[in-house]
Amino acid sequence: MKKSLSATEQTALLNILKTRFENNMKRHQKLVWEPIQQKIEANPAKARSLQQMELSGGEPDVIGLDPVSNSYLFVDCATESPKGRRSLCFDQAALDSRKENKPADSAIETAKQMGVELLTEEQYRQLQSLGEFDLKTSSWIQTPANIRQLGGALFCDRRYNHVFTYHNGANSYYAARGFRAILHL
Repeated sequence: MKKSLSATEQTALLNILKTRFENNMKRHQKLVWEPIQQKIEANPAKARSLQQMELSGGEPDVIGLDPVSNSYLFVDCATESPKGRRSLCFDQAALDSRKENKPADSAIETAKQMGVELLTEEQYRQLQSLGEFDLKTSSWIQTPANIRQLGGALFCDRRYNHVFTYHNGANSYYAARGFRAILHL
């Protein structure tokens, strides 16, 4: 996969992100677009990651500024788990353990290829405070090592106006389960 976008691709991506930013100010009330655009333009690899988030249906948007790293936090804000990232088991070990009916890939490996990370449970809950997401789908989240070592993995969704965290075998996959990504820029 190429490391940077063409000028045409970058312009198209910036237009999409700027429009989404302006149409969803409740997600980032104290932020302005221009410094965000400058950071995107100065980081070709991160721009490529944002494009991958967009192309796979994530609808990335800024949800805040990390005060420690001074980085903008782009998160998938599609209403449902991104269509282009569903039907994935949790990680490579889970994928390797399947003998039959293997999915195309795993959430962790796909995220690595995109240059992003899965949300933590805390980040997922923060996103849910900004709107209602995953009302019909669910999303894998980062899983503590002790749970993963026992063969499990965590996912979240929103049902009955409540955010739930569940567990499943890491090698499971479902048409309605994908993952939401975060990119620090």
